[in-house]
Amino acid sequence: MIVGIAVLAKAWHDTMRDPVVQRITIESSGLPDNTDAVRIAFLTDIHVAGPDMPPSRLKRIVAQVNAMEPDLVAITGDLVSEKMTATTIYSPEEIVAPLAELRASYGVAIVPGNHDHWFDWPALSAELAKHPNISVIENSALQMGPFAVGGVDDDFTGRADIAATTAAMQNLSGVRLWLSHSPDIFPSVPVNADLVLAGHTHCGQIAYPWGGSPMTMSDFGDKFACGVSELHGKTLITGAGLGTSLLPVRLFTQPEVWLIEVRPAGQ
Repeated sequence: MIVGIAVLAKAWHDTMRDPVVQRITIESSGLPDNTDAVRIAFLTDIHVAGPDMPPSRLKRIVAQVNAMEPDLVAITGDLVSEKMTATTIYSPEEIVAPLAELRASYGVAIVPGNHDHWFDWPALSAELAKHPNISVIENSALQMGPFAVGGVDDDFTGRADIAATTAAMQNLSGVRLWLSHSPDIFPSVPVNADLVLAGHTHCGQIAYPWGGSPMTMSDFGDKFACGVSELHGKTLITGAGLGTSLLPVRLFTQPEVWLIEVRPAGQ
């Protein structure tokens, strides 16, 4: 009985705590020498739904992100959750409204995730389009200040087109940043990528206390499921996300936001 209560208390704390800020610095030849570093705030798997992620909680997280003064905000999908265990399902307007308050010099870049498509991606996309600070990128690319941002549609539901995204990035310049909901595209991303950001796995959401998880939702198991991975000179960051999927609970994982500093090569 006592053990059960302790586990439940731990789970509620892990689910509802303020996001942990993970920090990393990378170098990119896409930034000219002797220029200032630029910063990316990376969010994923927000999963707006009751009871654990109402819009009011997301609004507080947005204020935390704005206080970091990022140059770019990158969001890699699953803005919403339509899980059967949800106590409240919110409208596209309610889901997007807190995100419209994000502030970054070069804007906010978003790619969709599987839950966005299952919920109502056309409605979510139309709501996002009302806000000039937000850019939705689907199997395409966009110049956002010193960032060449390639956004891949959701791989989990079979919508990713890496070839189209690669072609769209060819004439762009700067730091080559790829956004994908799933990390499983990482081996197929061109080797000239500086950084790939992904989510989907929640770092297991419910994990073992000694590390690892019974489920990662990745075809590669634990290989690319959490944190920083390197392959052929490319760097992948797979975020644990903010919200929850299927069950409204985390255990031995925590909500997180990444703050990534990108510096010119050699500095």
